[in-house]
Amino acid sequence: MGRRGFGYLRRLPSKRYQASYVGPDLARHVGPTTFRTKGDAETWLADERRIVESGQWRSPVRRQAELTRTTQTETLEQYSKRWLPQRRVKGEPLRASTVVDYERALRLYINPYLGDRAVGDITRSDVRRWHNVQLQKVSDRPKSKAYSVLRTIMNAAVEDELIDVSPVSIRGAGVTRRKHSVEPATLDELRIIIEAMPERLCLMVQLAAWCALRYGELAELRRKDVDLANGVVKVRRAVSFTPGGATVGPPKTDAGIRDVAIPPHLYDIVRDHLEDHVRPAQDSLLFRSDSGGHLHESVVYKRWNAARQVAGRRDLRFHDLRHTGATLAAQAGATTAELQARLGHTTSDAAMIYQHAAKGRDKQLARELSKLAAGD
Repeated sequence: MGRRGFGYLRRLPSKRYQASYVGPDLARHVGPTTFRTKGDAETWLADERRIVESGQWRSPVRRQAELTRTTQTETLEQYSKRWLPQRRVKGEPLRASTVVDYERALRLYINPYLGDRAVGDITRSDVRRWHNVQLQKVSDRPKSKAYSVLRTIMNAAVEDELIDVSPVSIRGAGVTRRKHSVEPATLDELRIIIEAMPERLCLMVQLAAWCALRYGELAELRRKDVDLANGVVKVRRAVSFTPGGATVGPPKTDAGIRDVAIPPHLYDIVRDHLEDHVRPAQDSLLFRSDSGGHLHESVVYKRWNAARQVAGRRDLRFHDLRHTGATLAAQAGATTAELQARLGHTTSDAAMIYQHAAKGRDKQLARELSKLAAGD
């Protein structure tokens, strides 16, 4: 292993790596711990080199002592402000919409009650009182979200060695029970809704229903993502809307990157939409705002709300079209694994949420069973 351009690496008998370097004080400084991989050790050396070159170098031991003194009195609000910009999921920064959700939970539900407490002083009793008493009147969804955010922050504090054990451990507190019971749209209701929508938005509703796409995926679709030769729409990106504007990033999950087969009865509708409503450039949005940018969901929802009332389905949310699409696919014979792939979910449990028995389906199944009994 040996000497490098900056620093020194050696592999220990434990198969872990030790990193060290000679600092500006001409003394050798060893990493605060051994490293599981060579890459981790090299990263530490690279960070130390940047500190040396910045002219603000202090020995790793001294910096650690200063950090310890600081973090012993660091409040939850101070720590969360330091932690949030560094938060990563699978090595990637948080989506802009997720950052907004975290900041809202901290601002409204966490910091007003626990924000001024030192991280190391927060106890399980404090967390239970916060959750069961101080958030007693908060509805289930934001309460569950706030609990999950606090749990994530305190778990990070454990990883940063600020505390030994997280005090956030209320069984089931981070689970939101679904209150909205979804009744998928029937084909007749779907037809009425489509007829009541503006022409430029009809395909958006149909792709949401028949291809079970999320709104953020639909709003970021571009001409280049439609492959009618192979009969698929390619989902590669999604847009999220925050107070700072529209942000384009990867889909909600890794499984969200997928090719979704378009039902053949939509081919001509897609062609007509491309010809009538989409600019010629391959990067042109399928559904654009009047200014040419991303079509904000509030604009679509205003039209959607009027259309669903015409169909007598004031309860039907735009997102519920995914339920409709999953139900139709299940009736067409899709397995759970196939639904999971089509919906872009990472687990079969998530895909199962969108499976519903449509009206009359049980009777149809009963008739099919009788045919089997009769030997038809």
